[in-house]
Amino acid sequence: MNLEEYFARTGYKGSTEKQDLETLTDIFQHHIRAVPFENLSIHCGEKITLELEHVYNKIVRRKRGGWCMENNQLLGWVLKGLGYDTSFLGAYVFNPHQNAYATIMTHLVVKVVIDGKAYVVDGGFGVSYQMWQPMELVSGKDQPQAPGVFRFTEKNGVWYLEKMRRKQYIPNQSFSNSDLLEKKECRKVYMFSLEPRTVEDFRFQCTYLQTSPDSLFTKKSICTLQTTDGFRALIGWTLTETTYNYKENMDLVEFVTLEDEEVEKTLKEKFNITLERKLVPINVKGSYTI
Repeated sequence: MNLEEYFARTGYKGSTEKQDLETLTDIFQHHIRAVPFENLSIHCGEKITLELEHVYNKIVRRKRGGWCMENNQLLGWVLKGLGYDTSFLGAYVFNPHQNAYATIMTHLVVKVVIDGKAYVVDGGFGVSYQMWQPMELVSGKDQPQAPGVFRFTEKNGVWYLEKMRRKQYIPNQSFSNSDLLEKKECRKVYMFSLEPRTVEDFRFQCTYLQTSPDSLFTKKSICTLQTTDGFRALIGWTLTETTYNYKENMDLVEFVTLEDEEVEKTLKEKFNITLERKLVPINVKGSYTI
């Protein structure tokens, strides 16, 4: 495991000497545009494990992606190796279909402190809720980014992340009522506390999320990747390509349904992923919006 090999994977060629916000943002953006947020292992007979060396081999050497526990654990290792003051936090993800936060802490994020200011760095959420810049950990402040306006709110030691999106233009009107489309303009994303966590705190969740019939990740095969002007997502057989702010306060959301034989080719061409085992796509309705 070495940082040079990781940077070759993400295409980052900037400074590795400075521990400032600008460098952190650059490293982070290279990661989210090179490494997909994906759970394809579950749907092609592979087991997801939390051992850092396994995560490194999967993402860096096999050029795969991963979910939050993989992406953010690797990011945390990279940033720590560069000398950043980093720690892990645990979050409870909001389920829009149940209108409630999860009761299990399933989301791992990275906290980075620079010159006394704390930031949340989260490279493991995907779709339109994927932040593009580290977010300053302050309550009630709008933080506009390319994907939309993010905001933290703190109440009694609990922090809440929400995102305001633009209007959406969907050329393929047969998808205008898709359950994948987020209908609300302001969306809760997750809640968390500042209690430091370790990877060990996620062992149970890692197994649960890839085995339980109640888990979102067993109900949907997901692969999403950020681009320079939006993101791509393959959920089951549905490919979405979103362009942020293509018109004033309007995002372009393009949908297409793939045939079985197009899935593998699309993963290679759009996400740079080549699977070693056969993928069985799945998309059970509900509980996931883009």
